[in-house]
Amino acid sequence: MIEKNYTFKSILSELIIGYIEEKRSIGYKYIKSASHLKNFDTFLAKEHLMEKNLPKELVLLWTNKRFNETEGNRSNRISIARGFAKYMVRLGYDAYILPAASVTIDRYSYVPYIFSEQELKSIFIVCDNYPSSDISPNRHLILPLLFRMLYGCGLRISEALKLECNDVDLKQGTLFIRNAKFGKERIVPMAESLTERCRQYLVKVHNLKSCNPIYFPSPYGGHYDEGTIYNLFRKILWKAKISHSGKGPRLHDIRHTAAVHCLKKWVINKKDLTNLLPFLSAYLGHVDLRGTQHYLRLTADLYPHIIDAVEQDYSFLIPEVPYYETN
Repeated sequence: MIEKNYTFKSILSELIIGYIEEKRSIGYKYIKSASHLKNFDTFLAKEHLMEKNLPKELVLLWTNKRFNETEGNRSNRISIARGFAKYMVRLGYDAYILPAASVTIDRYSYVPYIFSEQELKSIFIVCDNYPSSDISPNRHLILPLLFRMLYGCGLRISEALKLECNDVDLKQGTLFIRNAKFGKERIVPMAESLTERCRQYLVKVHNLKSCNPIYFPSPYGGHYDEGTIYNLFRKILWKAKISHSGKGPRLHDIRHTAAVHCLKKWVINKKDLTNLLPFLSAYLGHVDLRGTQHYLRLTADLYPHIIDAVEQDYSFLIPEVPYYETN
């Protein structure tokens, strides 16, 4: 780690080390950012800062655009300076916090579409009443469970379509997700109501005569193609009177919605997100907490009535630059 190869020397060295340790304790690898903070520490020492505060003039001097520096790199430095200043203020020190508008770069322009509870209800009603088809005899049975599973378990569509019958444990009420993104595997618990739907589905689709191991079999016996499900999703949105324009809503937005609704419920119920975020991260199969924490930003942005609670209690968990996984 960077702090083992470098001796912090400024008067804020203990605070900088504490900030790095806090970030890592909540799931960040924080290697590149720690390198920036090492440079910040060197800068503060050269500027002969003598008191444990962070004055505006030094913050502005350090975050000025450098010769041949990309906007992305400068945005990173600004974001780190803001985060560290917030950390200092939280601990009772005086520190200048750059305005949020100072972070100018948006690396991921797509903002997820978060379905309302009423929109989800409409989607499920359309799925429940989807017509049967001679060409695809199980489609009307697959869609109601598939879309409830995407939301109820926060699955990626690829994870759901790869499920095999042995991956669905009706006794434990769990799904075994294998060969997921980043090569990860995980066990995902289901609500009892969803487990019961799986039991009914098993009887109707995978009866004693069926030997197909694929849980959601296509009419041709193999896995459903994601493109086929997406086309059906477009039709479902139209029937549910939910507008589809531009880039969204996308199938993956059901997963985003599951995460945001979960966080919203936790905030309203005053749960300790510091302890719960790692569980949500594992549940969603994130490689680290970064993606999960950005859902917290999105939750605060979408629901004005809880934004004060989120910003007051968990501002240190919310990253500066928006990031949302795309698959």
